[in-house]
Amino acid sequence: MMKKIILVLCLTFGFSQLSNAQLDFGVKGGINYNSNSIKETGEKVFEGEKSKTGYHAGIWLRLKIPVVGLYVRPELVYTNLENEVLYKKTGSTTSTSYNFQKIDIPVLLGKKVFGIGNVFVGPSFQYLLSSDFSLNDIGDVKGDGFTVGLQFGGGIEIGNLGLDIRVERGFNGIESTFLDDTTNVKFDTRVNQVIIGLSYKL
Repeated sequence: MMKKIILVLCLTFGFSQLSNAQLDFGVKGGINYNSNSIKETGEKVFEGEKSKTGYHAGIWLRLKIPVVGLYVRPELVYTNLENEVLYKKTGSTTSTSYNFQKIDIPVLLGKKVFGIGNVFVGPSFQYLLSSDFSLNDIGDVKGDGFTVGLQFGGGIEIGNLGLDIRVERGFNGIESTFLDDTTNVKFDTRVNQVIIGLSYKL
């Protein structure tokens, strides 16, 4: 009987804390600096990779739990990234851009600091929507769609506006391939990037 009473009290306390939790939501956007996203695993046809600035846009939720002093912030973000590489084929070298688009779903655990600041860390689940090279000689790029990374960083919030800087590191690579003459060229499109984002609480 005593165990049932304790269980009921714990459940009542838990539901009361969830009802007191604060839920915020909003929109976000910003720029991404992508680095080292093409790592060869097969034929040596790429060299001289140069990163370019990409962009992202999406929505976010934030659930604050007062007793714990932390918050959970899931996001749904569309990201567009681009790299410039040199493609080597039959004795010649040609510059081409590698573009790819993906959906990111970071699930961040964070904490407010000094009133307006916050720090956070958490996994980022990523799904590759599409990828291609600007060079016509490279067609029909195929890649594994799903990968997982880690995001961590910090930011500030003043009123409804927020600014944060975060780093993303890929846990595992995305194996992509394309047909080069008669050879399937394999390369790793693992995403490592610095993300600067501006958010607005609705």
